[in-house]
Amino acid sequence: MMTGPAIRVLAVDDSAIVRQVLARELARYADIELVGTAPDPYVARDKILQLKPDVLLLDVEMPRMDGITFLRKLMRHRPMPVIIVSSLTTQGGALALEAMEAGAVDVLCKPGSAYSVGEMSAQLVEKIRAARWAKIRCAPAASGSAPAPRAPTRLSIAETTHKLIAIGASTGGTEAIRAVLEQFPSNAPGTVIVQHMPEYFTASFSDRLNELCAIEVREAQNGDSVRPGLALIAPGNYHMLLKRSGARYYVEVRSGPRVCLQRPSVEVLFKTAARYAGGNAVGAILTGMGGDGAEGLLEMRKAGAWTVAQDERTSVVYGMPKKAVELGAACETLPLDRIAAALLSRATERE
Repeated sequence: MMTGPAIRVLAVDDSAIVRQVLARELARYADIELVGTAPDPYVARDKILQLKPDVLLLDVEMPRMDGITFLRKLMRHRPMPVIIVSSLTTQGGALALEAMEAGAVDVLCKPGSAYSVGEMSAQLVEKIRAARWAKIRCAPAASGSAPAPRAPTRLSIAETTHKLIAIGASTGGTEAIRAVLEQFPSNAPGTVIVQHMPEYFTASFSDRLNELCAIEVREAQNGDSVRPGLALIAPGNYHMLLKRSGARYYVEVRSGPRVCLQRPSVEVLFKTAARYAGGNAVGAILTGMGGDGAEGLLEMRKAGAWTVAQDERTSVVYGMPKKAVELGAACETLPLDRIAAALLSRATERE
């Protein structure tokens, strides 16, 4: 049920077919109004000034001016929530990630054989609703307080062998996860991460983080061990479960029904972390819309894990962390720039 004006959306894509699909699908929702479309950034620039949309849907590969160049100009002169609508390819994933670093709040795959129009429609609507309330910043989210504490250069391997860190995020999470992992030393406790992203996009995301961080970061494969110095990111369109065999933690990557409307789902990771790691885990739920992961974080806390939620001020969308706090799932609520140090401290403290 609508509680206010419809969300005004402008779609920018050089494909007439894509523009038609977006118009048809969005017309089914009373709380969303597609106020216009544009075939390129030059037309979009004029329509933004004329139509004043709340949310922009933007392709990244277009003639005359590419979407990323346009996005950077837009964020300098008229910052607004932007959702990237990109091809489901390796190149599309790399470009979408670059766009998110430039200020886009989320990413969606263009309709095609890998994603049905129905699935695309439902995901698009949820992303638009989240983007409407996203906090737009020219730089990655930060608390505005003192600079983030520096993580130690190295940690004692003996203290981290049986500890692990589990992190979940959605809208705004790519930059939040980067802010956390960039503070991890090269032998930080083994880390498992779910970020809501499509296939191919998580591979690009992992590769980018691996270039920026001291810790090794890669897309998870079925059977990968969770070990110090490695962060594993759930591949798009697959759930990632934590499992244990003796003293060894490893991940299981598999398909399955969506959980909390998501695949991968933070809920799946957190609940298996609660079951198999218990007090040997620490968990963090970061920015994102909805409630995915909140109940799982609560199970982790009940199983003896220390847990933290990102605070409202530094969250791009305060949905998932808010739900976790309301459930009593978070031991603490912290600004983004303090979460890495807190995770490392709790994961390396002695029993």
